[in-house]
Amino acid sequence: MNDEERQREAREALERVRRDTESVGSSALARMSRQAQEHFGARDAVGAGEDGGTDPIELWGRRIGRALSLVGVVVLGLWLLIQLGML
Repeated sequence: MNDEERQREAREALERVRRDTESVGSSALARMSRQAQEHFGARDAVGAGEDGGTDPIELWGRRIGRALSLVGVVVLGLWLLIQLGML
């Protein structure tokens, strides 16, 4: 095994331990918040290139697309509430 594989395995093991040892309650809320922040920050695009690099256009494209999708969900939710007469 080379160093990169060992580092990746170590990170995965630490992540599993951290996930398994968290208590339910406020940590679940914090974990969901962190996951949402990583999703909308496009952390999954970082290092996704062929050589491990990050394409800035792809990164910002994902961020913009995800932000627009959130805006769309809010607008559609408000429209639904207006149509149902709740607002």
